[in-house]
Amino acid sequence: MTEPATTEKEKEKQVPASLSGRRAIPPNVSNAEEDEIPTMELTGLMPRGVNLQDFLEVQEVHLFSREHEVNKRDHHTEKYNNLKLIVRRGQPFHIQIDFNRPYNPQVDQFWIEYVIGRYPQPNKGTYIRLPLVKELQKGEWGAKITQNENNSVSLAILSAPNCIVGKFRMYVAVLTPYGILRTRRNPDTDTYIVFNPWCAEDVVFLDDEQERQEYVLNDLGIIFYGDPDNIRSRSWNYGQFEEGVLDACLYLMDRAKLDLSGRGDPVKISRVGSAVINSQDDQGVLVGSWSSVYDYGVPPSAWTGSVDILLEYYSSKESVRYGQCWVFAGVFNTFLRCIGIPARVITNYSSAHDNNANLQLDIFLDEDSKVHNKLTKDSIWNYHCWNEAWMTRPNLPIGFGGWQAVDSTPQENSDGMYRCGPASVQAIKHGHVCFPFDSPFIFAEVNSDVVYSKVMKNGTTEVKYIDKTHVGKLILTKAVGMDEKRDITESYKFQEGTEEERLALDTALMYGVKRKDTQDVLPSAEVDMDFQVEDSTIGSDFKVSVTFKNNTQNRYTMKSYLSGNIVFYTGVSKTEFKNHSFDVTLEPAKTQTTEVLIKANEYMSRLLEQASLHFFITARVNETQKILAKQKSATLKIPQLLLKVAGEKVVGKEMTVTVEFINPLNRELTDILVRLDGPGILSPTSRKFGKLSRNSPLIWEVQCIPKRDGLRKLIASLNCNAIRHVYGELDIYIQSAA
Repeated sequence: MTEPATTEKEKEKQVPASLSGRRAIPPNVSNAEEDEIPTMELTGLMPRGVNLQDFLEVQEVHLFSREHEVNKRDHHTEKYNNLKLIVRRGQPFHIQIDFNRPYNPQVDQFWIEYVIGRYPQPNKGTYIRLPLVKELQKGEWGAKITQNENNSVSLAILSAPNCIVGKFRMYVAVLTPYGILRTRRNPDTDTYIVFNPWCAEDVVFLDDEQERQEYVLNDLGIIFYGDPDNIRSRSWNYGQFEEGVLDACLYLMDRAKLDLSGRGDPVKISRVGSAVINSQDDQGVLVGSWSSVYDYGVPPSAWTGSVDILLEYYSSKESVRYGQCWVFAGVFNTFLRCIGIPARVITNYSSAHDNNANLQLDIFLDEDSKVHNKLTKDSIWNYHCWNEAWMTRPNLPIGFGGWQAVDSTPQENSDGMYRCGPASVQAIKHGHVCFPFDSPFIFAEVNSDVVYSKVMKNGTTEVKYIDKTHVGKLILTKAVGMDEKRDITESYKFQEGTEEERLALDTALMYGVKRKDTQDVLPSAEVDMDFQVEDSTIGSDFKVSVTFKNNTQNRYTMKSYLSGNIVFYTGVSKTEFKNHSFDVTLEPAKTQTTEVLIKANEYMSRLLEQASLHFFITARVNETQKILAKQKSATLKIPQLLLKVAGEKVVGKEMTVTVEFINPLNRELTDILVRLDGPGILSPTSRKFGKLSRNSPLIWEVQCIPKRDGLRKLIASLNCNAIRHVYGELDIYIQSAA
């Protein structure tokens, strides 16, 4: 059957094909690329002979002229390697529109539209219509004409300080007697809107410019690790402004299925972000592995930054292998800073992992006062890294805004997913663990008591000693504006042993945290015990010095045990490599030191990647039957990579970066992976080397052309089965091109 012929009268009613609307089905994501609103909406019949050129019609929208440079500077978005317009919410930005003729405000009417998502709706903030106003009003969307000259109109556009964060599609609509003439979908006019710490009305407002420079704009950071007595650091390339990273970060919110209406709330974003950074239950960004087996992936210690990880995940849509706590924290920090939320990485030394939420770490001892490994389930990580994000908390009482702890390392389930936070740091300090989210768990990480209980032959237990100072010994972050550490321990807890610190613990217990009643057992007043581990380089012998002090005029004898264990940095023991017992006779008011030799061949064959050893010493005073107990972790020194630069250090000029390493171990190294990263200098690159015998050098030269001037940093890592966490870095000043 053929279609009937179109009559002349019907032709009068038709809209030209170039203006007709089309039904689109864009994906249900924030950065949908399809147009879901028609180009022309008819309100009546168009008479025959009417020429659309008689109406005001948009010829071009300019976002990349002089106004674009002004926008980038004013909005602190000039570092983003992205051709689209990127602005911060709650702050005016400027655009220019060219029409087919001069705009006459007495006759013509037009407005700007911003849409996001599949089904834009005004009540959900996904469809924004901006009529022209005489003056922009704080806290509201608006558009104001700043210049009307010839056929061009310049506009200042203000977004609401609580609007959705994401990539908006932009349209210009002109009202005609016969309908709305709307510009077609043009990806060049897409506009990214991110959080604004410079805007007082934004919930992430940070009033210190130096802190904004550090916690939002700094794309290089330092992450601390090791142990409290041997603090180590490594640089991390957050790379939040690198090409493709912003789209990758917005994709994470799509992947987490965060409703568009919630994408203006940093509380919701940081909570879903802490879940989607790990892959535990939602196929998120990183697969965690703490087993020292990294088949079909990259060892966590090999990563030098977040860019490779995020871009690989964004392109493949599959989880990247592998991560541990500092990698999760580094990638999460990139995500938060990229979308404009002030953020920093935190390291908590002697970090408790409280499995049963009783605010104490239970260590069980057998009849010989040795650790009962089958009964002891709690663990103390040598260190643990998480993030803090800055925001107000309108859902909490006044005073609990500011830094919020968020943790993407998959440790415990929270509301059905492996995530943690945001939890008010101020609330944690004061023991107000009733406030969301996951405050009890974080409180336990920094302020648990370590309870030593002896297991009797009949199966009963008896508390012998409580250590109230071991957990949360030191909490660090990078200092503002310099590559130094900043001690923020007192942000999380009052000084150990003070009345305020005990009150915070009692407050936490009052809010219903599970805890069994344990009688407070004071440490022995008669005898003190402590020990020190000698600093040592991996592959060498060293000593553990155990010191006893008699505080009385009595003579005491003791049976003592030293247990040396190879441990993961999470505090989980892999194997015991040293078991040494010794007797001590302590004369009245005397101090005695016993040295225990640890030989390299005792630990080297079983050593794990972070070269971390854990020593546990217990002693029983025969005359009083009191137990003395101490535990410490020691991290052996690992050799570093040496980086050198040759050639002109100028933007656009080729130079050579050389990575050097000499094998210090008494064994051959195989399957060596070296990675090199230099934000603004070179993209992350890697190379594999087959074998390296003892004392032999490894030399790798890489040619590169710097793209950004100023003080930059080169970062390198080396990994193989025998030794990991080998790093090197070099500060370098790149001059601008002449």
